Amino acid sequence: MTHSIRILAFPGAPNLPIFTALEEGFFAEEDVDIAIEFTPSSIYQAKQVAAGNFDIAMTAFDNVVAYGEGQGAAGPDVDPGYVAVMGATQLELSLVVSPDVTGFNDLRGKTLALDALDTGFAFVLTEMLMRAGLSQGDPAYVTVGATPQRWQSVQAGEHAGTLTIEPFTTMATRAGFTVLQESTEIFDAYQGGVVAARRGFLAENPDAVAAYLRALLRSLDWLSDASNHDAACEHLKKHMPAIKPEAAGAVLKNVLNPKSGLTPGGAILPDGMRRVLDLRSRHGSGGKTLTDIERYMDLTLYDAIQSGAGA
Repeated sequence: MTHSIRILAFPGAPNLPIFTALEEGFFAEEDVDIAIEFTPSSIYQAKQVAAGNFDIAMTAFDNVVAYGEGQGAAGPDVDPGYVAVMGATQLELSLVVSPDVTGFNDLRGKTLALDALDTGFAFVLTEMLMRAGLSQGDPAYVTVGATPQRWQSVQAGEHAGTLTIEPFTTMATRAGFTVLQESTEIFDAYQGGVVAARRGFLAENPDAVAAYLRALLRSLDWLSDASNHDAACEHLKKHMPAIKPEAAGAVLKNVLNPKSGLTPGGAILPDGMRRVLDLRSRHGSGGKTLTDIERYMDLTLYDAIQSGAGA
């Protein structure tokens, strides 16, 4: 039986396990037929998943938490029913700024581009600015969209900076822009991305979700073998043609670094999840103190696969 799964992901190199499963035939061997699209923003992603147009979101763990608490950036009437079924990334967020910015004080009176104003990445940025002594609202945040749009707006001089992931961080530094700070400099752990299923789809199609997870885990295992890294670079370049050939190796190195990219074995990071909850509790608009990471995940299938029980 072929499992058809519709995926809505953020654009970026952390999608490498999906690219690998496509190119190396891991999805085909699991009888999984995927249709993948890339979202222009977290709000669009949530609305589309809530409408039932997609089954799985490759998204930030904070998005799972936000919508689970009725605090999602798309509004309280939008409920995508996210539940994390596997880990994805530690995710290093880089504050990329225009070449004329040499320190945090240079950001005063300027604007920074974000996906949305009440999201996990916004909270990371707020934490960076507060620790550097800048006040809330200066610099100002502007909603722009996902990383490609944000990077383009900074490149065009519309905003002084933004948070980026790979390959956009490498693209920015090669273009002469500066990384002012990285999230790994202030956080020991941060759960960036997760595989989030729509709860209804998970309940009705556990075999399909399990097959998808098995293919991703095979990709992660394949990527852990250094002899496959040349081929992995080719997969990146094929699916992300904006990556220049000479930059592919650096992008791959960063995305395979467990401190800045993919989590080995798709494991979740409990401390990283607690960090996400702490940031939302302190900087979010919900007014809640969040502490229970178990509310936002169902690792039944993942654990079964890892234990050899099959799932």
